Amino acid sequence: MGEFVRACALEDVEDGGAVRVMFGNLPVAIVRSNGDVYAIHDVCSHANVALSEGEVDDQTIECWLHGSRFDLVTGRPTGLPATQPVPVYPVKIDGDDVLVDVSPDKER
Repeated sequence: MGEFVRACALEDVEDGGAVRVMFGNLPVAIVRSNGDVYAIHDVCSHANVALSEGEVDDQTIECWLHGSRFDLVTGRPTGLPATQPVPVYPVKIDGDDVLVDVSPDKER
């Protein structure tokens, strides 16, 4: 079991939007869609660009460069050209804060 750390304030993430948060050298996109909050690795598995700069639609985020789409729950690609998943991280809301567990976890 990992440890949840503060990523940002909930109000920092607009519904239908994403923000990049750095945990050391690890970029994570905090995404809000339809009132739910997700945390996904902020680098497309197809091209080295930030997913947080892409478009959010329901439970997916689209890479702005080539249009790869990723499921925010599983990290699996749902649209080409990406074929490799990206890591997703557990999220908790604590009051007005978004907490994320980015610790390595073999069961994930």
